[in-house]
Amino acid sequence: MTLTTEALPPAPAPRSGAGSAPASSPAAADARPLLGGAAWVGPHEPVVPPVGERPAYLLACTFEHTAGLAPVLVHATAEGVYELFCNGTRVGDEQLTPGFSAYRRRLEVQTADLTPLLRPGSNTLVAVLSDGWFRGRHGFQRHGDGFGERTALLLRVEQVDAGVAPGRGRTLLVSGDGWRSRPSHVLRADLMDGQSLDLRALDPEWFTAAPTDPDWQPVRTTGRVASDDVRLVPPTAPPVRAVREVAPITTTVLDDGTRVLDLGLNLNGWVRLAGRDGKPIAPEGTRLTLTHGEALDAAGRVDTGHLRAFDFATKQLLPAGQVDEVITSGVPGEEAEPRHTTHGFRYVQVEGLPREADAEVRAVEVRTDLRDTGAFTCDDPRLERLHEVVVNSLRANTCGVPTDCPQRERSGFTGDWQVFVGTAALLADVHAFSRRWLADLRADQWVDGRVPTVVPNPAGAQPSGDAFEDMSAGSAGWGDAAVLVPWELWRAYGDAGVLAESLPSMRAWVDGQAERAASGRHPDRAARRPEPAAHERYLLDTGFHFGEWLEPGVEPHPDPRVDHAVVATAFLARSARLLAASCTVLGLADEAARYGDLADGATGAWQAEFLGPDDRVAADGTVPGGERQAHYVRALAFGLVPAERRQAVADRLAERVVADGTRLTTGFLATGQLLPALADHGHADLAHALLVRTGVPSWLGMIEAGATTMWEWWDGVAEDGSVRGSLDHYSKGAVASFLHTHLAGVRLPDLPGAGEAGYARVRVEPLPGPSLNRASTRLETVRGPLTCAWTREDAAFTLTLTLPVGTTADVVLPDGSTRTVTGGDHVWECPA
Repeated sequence: MTLTTEALPPAPAPRSGAGSAPASSPAAADARPLLGGAAWVGPHEPVVPPVGERPAYLLACTFEHTAGLAPVLVHATAEGVYELFCNGTRVGDEQLTPGFSAYRRRLEVQTADLTPLLRPGSNTLVAVLSDGWFRGRHGFQRHGDGFGERTALLLRVEQVDAGVAPGRGRTLLVSGDGWRSRPSHVLRADLMDGQSLDLRALDPEWFTAAPTDPDWQPVRTTGRVASDDVRLVPPTAPPVRAVREVAPITTTVLDDGTRVLDLGLNLNGWVRLAGRDGKPIAPEGTRLTLTHGEALDAAGRVDTGHLRAFDFATKQLLPAGQVDEVITSGVPGEEAEPRHTTHGFRYVQVEGLPREADAEVRAVEVRTDLRDTGAFTCDDPRLERLHEVVVNSLRANTCGVPTDCPQRERSGFTGDWQVFVGTAALLADVHAFSRRWLADLRADQWVDGRVPTVVPNPAGAQPSGDAFEDMSAGSAGWGDAAVLVPWELWRAYGDAGVLAESLPSMRAWVDGQAERAASGRHPDRAARRPEPAAHERYLLDTGFHFGEWLEPGVEPHPDPRVDHAVVATAFLARSARLLAASCTVLGLADEAARYGDLADGATGAWQAEFLGPDDRVAADGTVPGGERQAHYVRALAFGLVPAERRQAVADRLAERVVADGTRLTTGFLATGQLLPALADHGHADLAHALLVRTGVPSWLGMIEAGATTMWEWWDGVAEDGSVRGSLDHYSKGAVASFLHTHLAGVRLPDLPGAGEAGYARVRVEPLPGPSLNRASTRLETVRGPLTCAWTREDAAFTLTLTLPVGTTADVVLPDGSTRTVTGGDHVWECPA
């Protein structure tokens, strides 16, 4: 028989409702009964190799099975990444199990059906176990051993008769003393560095026969058993899968024979090599090196220099990683697929493949199997392409957790998801996916309420000892994810459960920020005003904050000495306001009043410090950076300006935009809110002008420069072809929400009550740009499909609206007429 343990099973179509919310809290269920009697076991590893040089190990055992009709289930998890094989066939189609979570508090247990893979008599079960997130490299400083120095497996096989619940069946096998282990043909496996495969060493009998060869050693026992492991929980979100294969659009052969393949798309995943027509990939012993990247250098080779992160300890740049290696076996039909790593890439450079070799090279897109829920069309193909590019970035950054980028850091940065989650909820069903991540955020939140910048965090709910990581915990706009993400899920899905389970975390964050505001003063402010003003008890002007971050033309310099009160106090006011609203939804009137008072206090402090009598913001010379678009945007988006002054402040924002050359100057936090802030205050044409602007900085400038995913920097690829930063960062893609909410015209209330969230009530008010004659959105909401389309022809404007049952829409047409309608089909016309 020919066994290809790295072969890809056919990717199934996404399951219906794959992203639907779980019925219970992610932290509530207990998976320990599924693994009763099992003990943690690890590979025989007398000496732990250095990080990045560790092999994947095989852990194996046999068990007896008598043919019958009752299903046989396997329940498994690992400290590391595992995949299972039963009698030589891979079990299931999930990838990178058990996924990434706050392992110290939450470790998910997967269940799969073994029944079709079993034979009467002896059966062999093998786990391939590698470092994964548990002890592999992680984060922008690429530290290893974040959760421990040893990998381990926990597993149970049971036969479940009719009427018997999983976990209560007859045990056929558990992980324990009888297991054996050995190194595999995977010579090294690291999620960031890459993976090395020696196909010559692959022995099919490893996966089909009893592990009795002398090379098999007894497993390392840990003394830990499932019944005592309170971390064990069932999965609560769609799994990571290989969702599709992508063929290269071009293959270039360089003078030295190196092949450079362009996939035409930046994605997350890996590359599969296979011999065509049953042939081998290459002659035996051929050594191939695959380098993955997002850009090419002037010589046409893959360039990863822009992905090298800075090591604060050594003050040096770290290797970019993303390099796989394959040593071929020369066996007909061989395949190589590195399923214990992932890369973010558009290009792959293959070195060592003989010119005469005719190997098939395919990219495999690997991500959480989220269901698409939002489509946008219009008569400007550039905006349709922008929408597509934003969707690509979302897909590439949802591999288990919401990451900032799929190559350089691959971390669950809180600020990135806070900025983007509302947009993501328009594009895909991210309800359960986000709810799972919030469980990790709660697990990693510090006792003083601070939230790490990255979740899951290897240090857990405590300082890591890394000065920068610990300093940045609690940054405004990042830690506020504890409040803003649950609120966005409430708006989009109407699930009060996510508010209830997040409420203690939300309180801890807001209370901690309020305490820090009340107990400290920035030294610059104290020097200007020795006697503190009464409002300063609500002014958050101490501690480290990233600030607006990545504003065009402003080099980022994270400095704890900088006074970012104009940003931090705004977020304190916003989070307190949303916490008060959450308490109202949950029927906690007293708490709602208390946090409402805190929000009022922080809003008043912000106004006293930063809103001038001439309706200018941060213009008195005391705010670092001075009067900036972002401060105006945040003031309007967060409701920090008195109602009678909102229009004047919005007009001043419009003046700033025009004075800046009709260019945006917002950074990381405010860019997604810029266009709505303008359009909602009578400046829709200016918002549209920014949307369709080209050059740098602009969204369409990225598109014209060939972006297939959103860039970290507006000038990610310069005119001379040089590259900076990540070319797959979704945060700037938050603009895609404007396409649905304003161009097409379907908006959710900002502060929905119990009868309004989850598309129970919407506002339909298209704001057609001067260059558009049609636009549409189709949203798969929790209540059913909602479509809104408009056309403008000659002097007539036609709006067609289809609402699901249970949705009420307040409709505003361009002529100013209004009406309120409920579920069903509606059509109106008015003068254009």
